[in-house]
Amino acid sequence: MKSYDKVPKLTAQQKKHIESLASLPDAAIDTSDIPEWTAKDFASAVRLHSLYKPRKQQITTNIDADVLLWLKNSGTLYQRRLNAILRAAMINDLQSGGQKETRRSKAKPAKTV
Repeated sequence: MKSYDKVPKLTAQQKKHIESLASLPDAAIDTSDIPEWTAKDFASAVRLHSLYKPRKQQITTNIDADVLLWLKNSGTLYQRRLNAILRAAMINDLQSGGQKETRRSKAKPAKTV
């Protein structure tokens, strides 16, 4: 069951109220209880991208033994370090005009002779 399945359905009265609010022009909305943001407020705001947490996907892959040893010797959370290294490479590639898609490539495999 998804979390939105637990949300109760809106009544006809609630739907009517929402429609009436949505039809109000911006000038008719009372914002007097909302303080104006200052430059200091904007400077201390949390950037949205800092809240982004990508979905993890477990994989099985082969890594050269010396590379794995190097990662493990760098500290305990070597899998996070590996992910950070790959993410930095991905961002660099995307910023330099490299691969445009982040999903599986649609290229056809090379024919073997």
